[in-house]
Amino acid sequence: MKPLWRFAFAFAIALPALVLHAQVPRLELELRLDPDSRQLRAIAQFDNPDAGGFLLHRSLEVRRATVGGAAALPRRAGRQGEAILWRIGAAKGARVRIEYGGTLPELDRALDARGVLGAKPPMASSEGSYLPAAGGWYPSPAPLFTYRVSLSLPASQRGLVAGRLVSESLPAVSAQPPANAGRYAAVFEFDQPADGIDLMAGPYVIRERMVGRDGAAPLRLRTYFAPAIDALAEDYLEDSRRYIEHYAQRIGAYPYTEFSIVSSPLPTGLGMPTMTYLGESVLKLPFIRATSLGHEVLHNWWGNGVFADVSRGNWSEGLTTFMADYHYKERDSADAARETRLGWLRDFAALPRDAHAPLASFRSRTHGAAAALGYGKAAMVFFMLRDLIGEAAFERGLRLFWVSRQFSFASWEDLRAAFEQASGRPLRQFFSQWIERAGGPRIRIVSAAVRERRDGNQLEIAIEQSAPGYALRVPIEIVSDAKSETHWIDIEGERTEVALAVDRLPQGVRLDPDLRLWRVLDAEQLPPILRRWILADAPRLVLASEAADVRAAAASLARGFFERAPRLPGASGLTEGSDPVLLVGLHADIDATLARLGLPPRPTLLAGRGTAQVWTVQAGQVPLAVVSARDAEALRQISLALPHYGARSYLAFEGARAIETGVWPAPGRLIPVTASR
Repeated sequence: MKPLWRFAFAFAIALPALVLHAQVPRLELELRLDPDSRQLRAIAQFDNPDAGGFLLHRSLEVRRATVGGAAALPRRAGRQGEAILWRIGAAKGARVRIEYGGTLPELDRALDARGVLGAKPPMASSEGSYLPAAGGWYPSPAPLFTYRVSLSLPASQRGLVAGRLVSESLPAVSAQPPANAGRYAAVFEFDQPADGIDLMAGPYVIRERMVGRDGAAPLRLRTYFAPAIDALAEDYLEDSRRYIEHYAQRIGAYPYTEFSIVSSPLPTGLGMPTMTYLGESVLKLPFIRATSLGHEVLHNWWGNGVFADVSRGNWSEGLTTFMADYHYKERDSADAARETRLGWLRDFAALPRDAHAPLASFRSRTHGAAAALGYGKAAMVFFMLRDLIGEAAFERGLRLFWVSRQFSFASWEDLRAAFEQASGRPLRQFFSQWIERAGGPRIRIVSAAVRERRDGNQLEIAIEQSAPGYALRVPIEIVSDAKSETHWIDIEGERTEVALAVDRLPQGVRLDPDLRLWRVLDAEQLPPILRRWILADAPRLVLASEAADVRAAAASLARGFFERAPRLPGASGLTEGSDPVLLVGLHADIDATLARLGLPPRPTLLAGRGTAQVWTVQAGQVPLAVVSARDAEALRQISLALPHYGARSYLAFEGARAIETGVWPAPGRLIPVTASR
């Protein structure tokens, strides 16, 4: 994913890439970072693009400044959040040199995945340092700029920023002068327009592989892994090579000379140009190489190679999700792909009404509601677009978009133009209704009847949708004893009546059985999934156990699980009201509470499985989710993992590892066909 600040300046959207290259200033940084003491000392130089000031995090102080070689007096001119606005009175175009430094905040190990997505200061620690682009650790000369960074670290540390590795020197054996002896040093350059600089450092083991490319410089692949996971490096290098070659063939040549996977002590999942920054615990998961790694590689084209104009909607996460995460499911099987689409639609159905928003307003994933739209709905839009124009035209559109918008800002409108050119058909109505409108249509078959005629049977179907109507191509499955076949029907108004010639007398019809449309699902297709509780407007927490350690662990789990603080109504909440309830406790207490209140018992498929079990059930009018654990430690072990399973109805955990997951079955409704006279 690419966080919000990466897209903060979208005013340059209309400028082609070559113009952007000509106009952006260059920033030169010399950095000395000592993670043990959290001391940062830096020198920044750039040609001032205007007479404004620059921001630095409040932990940093400007110590000396020159303008055009002459001493200048830096002064504080205000504050913006955690950053101080500095001014030095430099005229436009003047060469500015700034010496600054200070003690950075300590790495916050308490940050969870949601906290990492929020605004963060530059943080330093011997176990890992993360200086995000939005953290104010360098003076940004302009919304877009190129840069050269010279980095010096203690001998036990390694570090990097996005860009081409120009030089690297390992710590000298001797502790004698020169001054940099005993330190690690590296120089990086980024010659394309960039919208920020991220710096990562840690006690990394570096592994490298050079990959030859036709007509281009060799590709440098690297892992910067903590020693505990260094054994994973070779597999990550090989899979990175494979992903880069795959997307280069589909879209166009990989735009950089390197790609690195960097481990983080925090639960990060971030994509930057030439690298991805993933949590050490995440990198250990066996499925990450088959899913998240490809997603982050692809961001080097979408989001880092073409910048999203977020003032009109961030399209890059949806396109990346469709071409990476969803593509891998399609490659596995049609059933796996359908299950993914069902997950997107169920996530959408779990959103509170006030969370519905148009894709044009999506900026970044700061919470689950935004992810359901900016990732799920946006990916579904690309899926529907491919259905509409065909796979060949869709692939041509991707390549046209890449060629025309590389290293410049682009919007949904630019995507529309590329796909119109590739398909030779107007797409304004399609993009307008899916990008600018919130929510989705409610569609249903209201009647289906067959009329016997001399020239054959005629099936008459009436379809209604919510107002105002969408322009849709709706797949209808016609089911008979002999076979099942699908017809596509064009609808636009609130009611459409169609007549289809059929060979056999059908028994029933089913709307969109393969889930190819973004829509509000029927109740029959909506088994309760945990996302409903995670995103609830007014969630409730009921504790079944009295032990202090269990109640503390349950409260901690709830803080990470819900996006809004829950109420604690007591046991009465299990049978009263209609807001979702999370019931948490030890196995025996859970069973006793459910039995006492006459609620459905523990599901048979979970009984006796693992150290903790989670399941959902509709208890009368109350949506109920249950978390049942062996002990307080079992609750603590699942606290970080549970929010990642929002698309599931039930789970069993062994420690922090899910050993059983699933969704309660919910087949679509078959509408019976009646005889018409």
